[in-house]
Amino acid sequence: MRWRRISSSSPGRVGRWARSSEGREDILTYGISVAVACLLRAYVVEPRYIPSESMLPTFRVGDQLAVEKVSRRGGRFLRRFQRDLRRGDVIVFRPPDRLAEVMEAEYGGHGTSGIGPNEALIKRVVAVEGDRVRIARGGLYLNGRRQVEPYTNEPDRANYRYGPLVVPRGRVLCLGDNRNASLDGHIWGTLPVENVIGRAIFVYWPPWRASRKDGVAVSAAAAAAGAEEIYY
Repeated sequence: MRWRRISSSSPGRVGRWARSSEGREDILTYGISVAVACLLRAYVVEPRYIPSESMLPTFRVGDQLAVEKVSRRGGRFLRRFQRDLRRGDVIVFRPPDRLAEVMEAEYGGHGTSGIGPNEALIKRVVAVEGDRVRIARGGLYLNGRRQVEPYTNEPDRANYRYGPLVVPRGRVLCLGDNRNASLDGHIWGTLPVENVIGRAIFVYWPPWRASRKDGVAVSAAAAAAGAEEIYY
């Protein structure tokens, strides 16, 4: 096997390229591209993917999602696009402190090694602050009225009871669409709204599932690499 000798003048060539008009133009282009990509990811949209069945049938294992952040974290320049969370929103959020406490008490921390403070979960908002909520006889009751939830995996078949509870100020109650297989608010309680990263707005991969969460088809051409995992 022959080894190619690296010329000691390589750094010099890089330096000459960087000082040339072409090199400066390339560096400026790359720098702007990276800066714009970082700003978009930080404030506008980021990719995430689903590793579990807690949101069936809405999202399947392996689905890659676009999560918009403008409505929650757009900054003062995008303030006009911000809005409060609403019932039915599918949100991505940092796990609340209560989750770690519950898992430690119930399971000694086993089964949560992959969920850290910088990880994320995905659930659906079913109640907002001031709502009186309970789960009984398999169904969700909101302010005294039984809710129709066609998006759940087993409509009206939740095998647990919860509440009644009035959702505190600055919090929401989130449940998985796969009610009987979801580590969600019926276990760890309500979620502080400051934990919310953004709203899941559409599936962009795989292409045959590319659609908005309301079923309106969209292009998968915008699929981004490096999607982060969403737990449970």
